[in-house]
Amino acid sequence: MRKTAFLALLLLTGCGFQPLYGNVGQGKPEIAQQLQQIYVANISERYGQELRLALQEELGGASTKEPDGYTLSVVSGVNEQALDIHSDNTAGRLRHLGTAHWRLFSVAQNPQLLAEGDATTLDGFNATFEQYLAQTLNDETTQARVARTLAGTIKQQLAVWFRTHGKPAKDNMRDVPRYFDPNAMPNSNGQPLENAGPDGFPASATGRTDLNHSNY
Repeated sequence: MRKTAFLALLLLTGCGFQPLYGNVGQGKPEIAQQLQQIYVANISERYGQELRLALQEELGGASTKEPDGYTLSVVSGVNEQALDIHSDNTAGRLRHLGTAHWRLFSVAQNPQLLAEGDATTLDGFNATFEQYLAQTLNDETTQARVARTLAGTIKQQLAVWFRTHGKPAKDNMRDVPRYFDPNAMPNSNGQPLENAGPDGFPASATGRTDLNHSNY
């Protein structure tokens, strides 16, 4: 099995494939070394601290190390959604939608924005309203999983930037599909539209609140 995997890697290398976290070559520092130069700024609240610790672990940096290369600023949150609503108004499953917007700055007297991006993930657990402590534990562990998943996604996006040095994304909401809102009243611009969520569905199909609702 190992021999087959090694041969497959050689074939991919011959086709121009290079591991994302591998050696860049040509005298340039490795991606892993560049990621270790990132200082993760404080993120508020308990969930934010879990995300910061997960990012520090993913990037390989130390929490007490002073910024010497880059500073990573992250704004993140978890939106809880109730699914499988019963006749007694309880839910059979609680889904967590984790979102994060990150910005990478240079460490200088006048820091410059180098890159930014967004990460999303979905997780959840089956509700156990009759077991309060168990449900609280499930909620906390789900948020921890969301934090770890977002940290891994952000690390990958940062590694891609170090590899390509692409410009920061701008106004990427234009690429998100939009749907007619059948529950909204038409206005002078026609039927209001709503954006698809990270799962590809509009808010009206899942019971979410669409924060990007548009009337045009």
